[in-house]
Amino acid sequence: MRAQLEKHQGWLYLACIGLGLVTGIHLPALAQAFEQLLWPLLGLLLYATFTQIPLPSVARSVTDGRFIVALLVGNFIAIPAFLALCVLWLPLSPAVLAGVLLVLLVPCTDWFISFTHLGKGNTPQAVAAAPLLLLIQIIALPAYLWLFLGAEWFQWALSASLLSAFAGLILLPLALAWLTEHAGSRHVCIKSATHHLGLLPVPLLALVVLIIAASQVSSLSGLYPVMAQVMPIFIGFLLFAGWLGRTLGRLFRLPTASARTLAFSFGTRNSFVMLPVALALPEALQIAVVVIVFQSLVELFGMIVFLRWVPGTLLPKRP
Repeated sequence: MRAQLEKHQGWLYLACIGLGLVTGIHLPALAQAFEQLLWPLLGLLLYATFTQIPLPSVARSVTDGRFIVALLVGNFIAIPAFLALCVLWLPLSPAVLAGVLLVLLVPCTDWFISFTHLGKGNTPQAVAAAPLLLLIQIIALPAYLWLFLGAEWFQWALSASLLSAFAGLILLPLALAWLTEHAGSRHVCIKSATHHLGLLPVPLLALVVLIIAASQVSSLSGLYPVMAQVMPIFIGFLLFAGWLGRTLGRLFRLPTASARTLAFSFGTRNSFVMLPVALALPEALQIAVVVIVFQSLVELFGMIVFLRWVPGTLLPKRP
């Protein structure tokens, strides 16, 4: 059953995105009610994913120096440099540029773990990397925005939403998974239940993408010129992210699974943690919120492609 779910997951996600878009357009009240389920579902998704990982292997992954250096170089040096070269010279309004930079400068720390798991990357490395990525982006984002947009942006990036996301979406599910693993070593029934939790990541991720599509589509209404502006940027970014994962994987002589983890980390961004930051901006800059929402939808389609492209073509298993 689990193998069949993972084999057909791309079609399932596409169907859920389509259903979500239709729901958001025709039943907006229901879509907004769905939105309240997003964060609990993300937490449950990560808990189910964490229970499938031998947690001692996470501690070992932290000591993999080559992977950690490649991850940090890609996320915090190569990607900002790419954005500086390819975005800052474009004729974008300040609000649109702010949205693009807010969402693309910071790596995802939650569902990239699930995509890594389903895309045959190294999941323990992804789990080990998440706290480090979040800690560094809290420090780096204000500096990046000051560098790219000016000193007045520094204060907008200092948000408690990053810390709350870290506690609720990383620490809590990880602690519960550790307790489950510990209990499973003593009780056969809990060990059996943990095994069956392996069926949940695909359907839970499908529910998450449905809710995202349903709850966010109304934000995009009437702003098609803005979406047309940023669509090539977001698609180009995904292509660059995949190429960067492969390049750094080879440069640092990483195993194939680790290089796939890099590609999923580089391709996924922290859009839902950045949304509260964008919502705190002055009214004249609120288009940045729409840009971030649109990026999350583009990323959803991109990750569906990544699930086949990365392990199948970009970084196939070495003979």
